[in-house]
Amino acid sequence: MKNYIIILTILSLKFYPQTFNISGKVTDVEFNPIPGVNVLLINTSFGDATDEKGNYQIKNVFPGNYELEFSAIGYAKKKIKISVINKPLKINLILYSEPIKTDEVLVTAGKYEQKKSELPVSTEIIYGSSLTERNFRNLELAMRFVPGVTMTEDQISIRGSSGYSRGAGARALVTVDGLPFYTGDTGEIVWEMIPTTEIQRVEIIKGAASSLYGSSAIGGVVNAITKDISKYPRTMINTFYGFYDKPYYKEWDWSGQFRTFNGLTVSHSNTFGDFGLNVSLTRLEDFSYRRDDFSKKYIGFVKMNYKINQASDVTFIANAFSKRGGSFLYWKDSRNALVNSDFVTTNRISTNRYLWGLIYKNIINKNSIFFLKGNYYRNNFQDNGTPANISTSHLYRIESQLTSALSENIILSSGTEIIPAKVNSSLFGNPKSFSAGIYSVADISFNFPLIISLGLRYDYGKIDTLESSGSLSPKIGLNYRLSDNIVLRSSLGTGFRNPSLAEAFTSTSTSGITVKPNPNIKPERNVTFEFGINYSLQSMLELDLAVFQNEYFKMIEASIDPKDGLIFFDNLLRARIQGLELSSVFNIITGILKAGLAYSYMNSKDIEKNITLKYRPKHSFTGSLEFTNWHLGLGIFFKYQSRVEEIDNELIDLGIVRDGKLRVPVYQTDVSLSYDLIALNLPLAFYFNVNNLFNYNYVELVGNLRPIRNFSFGFNLIL
Repeated sequence: MKNYIIILTILSLKFYPQTFNISGKVTDVEFNPIPGVNVLLINTSFGDATDEKGNYQIKNVFPGNYELEFSAIGYAKKKIKISVINKPLKINLILYSEPIKTDEVLVTAGKYEQKKSELPVSTEIIYGSSLTERNFRNLELAMRFVPGVTMTEDQISIRGSSGYSRGAGARALVTVDGLPFYTGDTGEIVWEMIPTTEIQRVEIIKGAASSLYGSSAIGGVVNAITKDISKYPRTMINTFYGFYDKPYYKEWDWSGQFRTFNGLTVSHSNTFGDFGLNVSLTRLEDFSYRRDDFSKKYIGFVKMNYKINQASDVTFIANAFSKRGGSFLYWKDSRNALVNSDFVTTNRISTNRYLWGLIYKNIINKNSIFFLKGNYYRNNFQDNGTPANISTSHLYRIESQLTSALSENIILSSGTEIIPAKVNSSLFGNPKSFSAGIYSVADISFNFPLIISLGLRYDYGKIDTLESSGSLSPKIGLNYRLSDNIVLRSSLGTGFRNPSLAEAFTSTSTSGITVKPNPNIKPERNVTFEFGINYSLQSMLELDLAVFQNEYFKMIEASIDPKDGLIFFDNLLRARIQGLELSSVFNIITGILKAGLAYSYMNSKDIEKNITLKYRPKHSFTGSLEFTNWHLGLGIFFKYQSRVEEIDNELIDLGIVRDGKLRVPVYQTDVSLSYDLIALNLPLAFYFNVNNLFNYNYVELVGNLRPIRNFSFGFNLIL
């Protein structure tokens, strides 16, 4: 009997082969688990879906050759060929964000979640994973590759809204999780303070957004949205080391050494019951390719969330920044392009900045949600000039917002905002400012594919001794889906910007430049119009075309007073900016090879003088080609900008910047290479980047050479 059982067992193994399990984990490029991924064995009934930790398991698979498919909303579909032979298989995989997604959701355009395809304005999204892969430690570096956006050093211009004012004011509003991110004295954007490793995505709204965001949003909005807090313990270590190549000309090699830069970020995220915590610390050091331009920076970031009950929670955000370093204003001359001018008397700076914010959210019912947001931004700046320039500013803000679905077809978002600020400074004196606004925006949909957006905001502003002002900012937007593949959009709106305290009250003389205050300066205003069309062909192709016209009234610019030869800010310009943007994304091989191309044309004019506005290139082009397969990522990125026609000729005419007229078109090529070890069950990825591959020399700002060719190597480890 015993022998008979053994024989039957052997025969059963022969005619009924043994089965095996296929298991693994699916993550994004930063090794965050992706739940809900469908994992299927093609042409079989076997499959599974990943759990909250990204794990999956397909049981009882017979030996053979198969094709395994991974798919999830928002990610490129992935197929791999496998062989099940005589043992279980463990297959870990990384999914990449899908570049063409008609269901992309943004929160910036209307201050609540909306589909990108249903918006009446042009938008762009930068995903945080690309910041890590390309080693962007400053968000302004990534902004240079956004269609319709121009960066002049650290000053952003969306569709030509800004030239360069050396940190005095900005015409695009930058926020972090919806909290305004500009200083109380100059109104400038401190890009380097934003921790790029903590960014989930960046939403960019083009065109005047004052009907929702008030002053400073006259040109658009950039909202950096931070990462969600992890539901389980997650520690990240991200580090890099790099160096600048030798300058193109031997005469420029002032140090005779390879100048290095490096950085380290350590972060931890976890949830304890109803309380979640995300904390990170970043250290950055750059010895620079230019003399007197070194820096050492520390960035601290904390995000805490407490779930009060099922309907409400509160989020606390803190961002701290400390910097010690040199100061490079403009070159000595073209033969000493990497050495500070003899006019520059300031070569050391120190700054400490702090942002604290609190966001309370309460879901009143299934149709209404209430937000209460408050934040405080302290900025302290000091240099070693003679005399030293010192400024400490305090900016406070509180906003209430109620978003309600009045019916199935009408969503209304309304709110109020109060922003006081005060300054103690050797540059601006001790002025104060106060502004308040009230707004309401309604999005109305119909039974046919049309959405109308109507908005109105009123703002009151008072800047110290200047006259108070009131501004009314209406807008209207239309979105019409012509077919499954074609969406039309159009918007007409107005914007305004109050002058910053720096533009009104600056009084200083440094580095060959003397600036005087202007007690008669007024707010500037604009009217902006856009028409756009978007065409998408499933996940293969997306084309977007937008034409726009912006009219600016009493535009604030720096100029020289002919009476005394001093520089001051005044309402000088009646300007018109017209243009078009054409962008495309091609999925050449879905999930493996994609290409992006974008072209921008801009005609900017000072109406009275009939000349081009300063620092506005007429033509811009960006291109990219990205390959991801076999755990390898390779990207080539290119940017072109035509030679700007108008610059700060005053600095050249006064003899402050020698050879300042030298400028050329911009040609920049970057290469990015990455490799992950997730196939070995190691949550580790390596990155190698070459920026300015061909070591092309160009300036964005008069007398300021942009970074020469540089190399960097780093890794990202998740524990």
